[in-house]
Amino acid sequence: MDRSDMLQLQLQQQLSLAKSVRHRCNEWIFRDVPSDITIEVAGVTFSLHKFPLVSRSGRIRRLVAEHRDSDISKVELLNLPGGAESFELAAKFCYGINFEITPGNVAQLCCASDYLEMSEEFSKDNLGSRAEEYLESIVSKNLEMCVEVLQQCENLLPLADELKVVSRCIDAIASKACTEQIASSFSRLEYSSSGRLHMSKQATCDSDWWIEDISVLRIDLYERVITAMKCRGVRPESIGASLVNYAQRELTKKSSLWNPSGQTKVDFVTSSYGQEKLVVETIVSLFPVEKLAIPISFLFGLLRSAVMLDCSVACRLDLERRIGSQLDIATLDDLLIPSFKHSADTLFDVDTVHRILVNFSQQDDSEDDMEDASVFESDSPRSPSQSALFKVSKLVDNYLAEIAPDANLKLSKFMVIADSLPSHARTVHDGLYRAIDIYLKAHQGLSDLDKKKLCKLIDFQKLSQEAGAHAAQNERLPLQCMVQVLYFEQLRLRNALSNSCGDEDYKPSHQSWRISSGALSAAMSPRDNYASLRRENRELKLELARLRMRLNDLEKEHVCMRRDMQKSSSRKFMNSFSRKFGKMSFFGNSSSKGSSSPSKHSLRTDSKVIERTCTSAE
Repeated sequence: MDRSDMLQLQLQQQLSLAKSVRHRCNEWIFRDVPSDITIEVAGVTFSLHKFPLVSRSGRIRRLVAEHRDSDISKVELLNLPGGAESFELAAKFCYGINFEITPGNVAQLCCASDYLEMSEEFSKDNLGSRAEEYLESIVSKNLEMCVEVLQQCENLLPLADELKVVSRCIDAIASKACTEQIASSFSRLEYSSSGRLHMSKQATCDSDWWIEDISVLRIDLYERVITAMKCRGVRPESIGASLVNYAQRELTKKSSLWNPSGQTKVDFVTSSYGQEKLVVETIVSLFPVEKLAIPISFLFGLLRSAVMLDCSVACRLDLERRIGSQLDIATLDDLLIPSFKHSADTLFDVDTVHRILVNFSQQDDSEDDMEDASVFESDSPRSPSQSALFKVSKLVDNYLAEIAPDANLKLSKFMVIADSLPSHARTVHDGLYRAIDIYLKAHQGLSDLDKKKLCKLIDFQKLSQEAGAHAAQNERLPLQCMVQVLYFEQLRLRNALSNSCGDEDYKPSHQSWRISSGALSAAMSPRDNYASLRRENRELKLELARLRMRLNDLEKEHVCMRRDMQKSSSRKFMNSFSRKFGKMSFFGNSSSKGSSSPSKHSLRTDSKVIERTCTSAE
């Protein structure tokens, strides 16, 4: 529907309204006395009598008095609030005809009585005082009526605001909501088994029934209602729930963000865009200060709308800051914000996500530190900030893996997302390695220099055994990275070997072996070095297995020796101990000769000694 069609429809509505008003006037205006004045309001004429009108309306009295000499017979009332319908009710009141004051017409009556000057100065119990009385005694005590009056005031501004009809209804709504909240809180109080008073978690909170009622208001009046509620102390959770409900209602009810049919005219789309943009910016400005008062999924949805509608920079930055403060509870679907700009070369809005990550990294952790028991706990991995870092690091790695296949995603944007978190955020680099591997697979035209630059983000020491095994055979990685993977795997095996063996005699041989292998690695070509490192890894695994077997034998021998010391205190035990000690020195001599593992003969000798010792002790 274009603008000309809308104007034609409004004209038809005015004509039908004029006909209905004339018909109703013929029903209640007495016809035995001829009319002596004609009143015209918004194109509708009323044939009335001067005396009933001037007895109640100061404005009409003044107009008639000013034209007494010319015997005025027609008066046009310009810009009368409420139009012909309001004047019809005022005229009925002047004629003494009864009608019902309702929430649907009380605002019109207040504004019309003020315009027509129907106050106590000209007549007792005039229309103005009657409307004010109904507003104070009936409407202000009922929240639904206040909302209905505010809806009527939308077309009566600014006069309704000057008469304080709007402010009184808003204050009544805020007061009623606050009272209901307090009453509901008291009803949820109960005594525990220990006699302490606490809030029941099982009872449902039904004090927020007003959320749906106020969602029918226009955005400017809704903003004033929410501001008044925040001043009255309504719970932030209730404010947040109301904002979510209002935004979903307004943005989905008449959304013009997508126009697949292409039949809507440009001016209508523009006006609808402007209305939705105003709704988004107003909702964001009304957010409570509390951190978790607004669901993060709603924040992401509102951010998408703000990007689509090209809302103000302040609006989008506020949303990004709020999302960054609770990013640890976000999901991957939340972060996948489509790129709505026609000139964008990527599928997803990477720049917005980067700003959110910067806000997360730069947020103030003072609140978390104050909640912790000590400074040491706040710096420990179990502190809230550290656990949030772990969660966000996994989220970022999954996000990188999701956007990596985009052929238009530049290396610089990918790297800035991967490097947006501090180094201690990732305890394991498997997710980052997976994302980089997907990016290398989708961008096979990268130069060797770019590949090296990208792979520098990975700490190969933090790869798991499975990821390390995959990286060691990944031909998409630069050769230097594959060598690094094997080298760190070798170091890991050496550390495990040194931790499992407590004998200090083995340490010099390990150090000399490490130095010699390092020298050999430096002298070899990269491909030979790669094969040599793989052989050394296999040898280290075999050596570690042999040492574990030897350690088990030594533990058994130690158990038997302790048993002998407890059961025997004679010289026979001392002779047995001397024989065993002589056998043990045999292994020490074999170690000093450079043997890295015990021989089969020595293992058989140890077992015989242990058997003889156990037999003699028994």
